[in-house]
Amino acid sequence: MSAADSSAHFHALLQFRGGAAAPAAAAAAAAGLGQIVQAEEYLSQAQWTVLKSTECPYATHSLLHRNLGLLYIAKENYEEARYHLANDIYFASCAFGTENIRTSGGYFHLANIFHGLKKLDLADTLYTKVSEIWSKYLSDRYQVLSQARIQQIDLLGKRFETDTGLDEAQEAEAIQILTSIWNIRESTSNTAPQKTIFVLKTLFMLYYLMMNSSKAQEYAMRAFNLAKEQHLSVHEQNTIEELLSLISAEEAHPIT
Repeated sequence: MSAADSSAHFHALLQFRGGAAAPAAAAAAAAGLGQIVQAEEYLSQAQWTVLKSTECPYATHSLLHRNLGLLYIAKENYEEARYHLANDIYFASCAFGTENIRTSGGYFHLANIFHGLKKLDLADTLYTKVSEIWSKYLSDRYQVLSQARIQQIDLLGKRFETDTGLDEAQEAEAIQILTSIWNIRESTSNTAPQKTIFVLKTLFMLYYLMMNSSKAQEYAMRAFNLAKEQHLSVHEQNTIEELLSLISAEEAHPIT
């Protein structure tokens, strides 16, 4: 089998059987042993296919190891899960770079393992890295779009349905990752409010770019209230107020 055929075969295995291996493995623990066995069977076949190929793309290796990592998390075999997620991060970094959103999923799932094992310092470091990767990606797009909206400029003459630059699956992953990190950060809001606010502002940017003004406003308001409660700097509070003002201005003068 050629490298191209091997790669196509592997992706077909993940996408056709049960939709995708990642959700299958993640849901396996809740769905019962039968689902775990099914996920393991086709991931084993995918692994065999990839190992036989001499020119399999880094991205395909990354996807395989991420799904294997999720499978072993479902089986509560955290040593194997860590091994595969470390390989996922390595291959994703080779394919996309260490600070790319497509690499961030590996960091996130590895952080979840450390969090579950009560290795909170390691988990915190990885959650911070994931938050920063997504914040950087979204901020670059947000800065351009927010200025365009403020100036009522639309170069294509119409409003986009979404301005995230992500497909539907990537948007869903972004929501899941950032919401999960926010839920974890909330437990330490009293001792590390800046970390919580950072994630809330990142969620604001995500929903703003998705054209979901109500959710964007919700997260900006949460950030603003926390900043006030924790007596953070006037500069921080003013920065968040600017986010709220942007939403209010758009509601008063929507772009069509």
